[in-house]
Amino acid sequence: MEREARWYVIHTYSGYENKVAANIEKIVENRGMQDQIMGVNIPTEAVTEVKADGKRKEVERKLFPGYVFVKIAVEFDDDDMPKITDECWWLVRNVRGVTGFVGPDNRPAPLDEEKVIEMGVEERRVEVSYEVGDTVNIIHPNFEGFTGRVESINTEQGTVKIAITALFGKETITELAMDWVEPLN
Repeated sequence: MEREARWYVIHTYSGYENKVAANIEKIVENRGMQDQIMGVNIPTEAVTEVKADGKRKEVERKLFPGYVFVKIAVEFDDDDMPKITDECWWLVRNVRGVTGFVGPDNRPAPLDEEKVIEMGVEERRVEVSYEVGDTVNIIHPNFEGFTGRVESINTEQGTVKIAITALFGKETITELAMDWVEPLN
């Protein structure tokens, strides 16, 4: 049975991000907790540095220095709020270099899925069965019940531009995430 998991952010001493991530991964492997802690990520970007002598060098730079992202299985409390187990909290919190979870009163607060994608923590792949010119159904809450024509698809950004015929027959172009659109049956 696959458990639901959420991404959490932990704060580390500056420069300890890689050590913290490696230690968490090692502890998870040693204790067989892969079903509870499902991923560790330090988002990076490739940057070209130009030195004073004109030489170019490709380096990988951390997007969020001092932070590590951890995907942890959650349980839901009586208010239907996600909560990590005490064992996972203790494991992560007691890794050398970790100063705590990011959240109110040092309590872990999960990131919402849109932020995870936006921040580059986890890549989402969406395969679509529609193409430019097709009529599609929009399932985004703001446009629920509307249909539109696909104007363009940007697979790199995971977005699609839709021409929606709104009130009074006026056509409006709207950009949505690919998974907010489905083919019209």
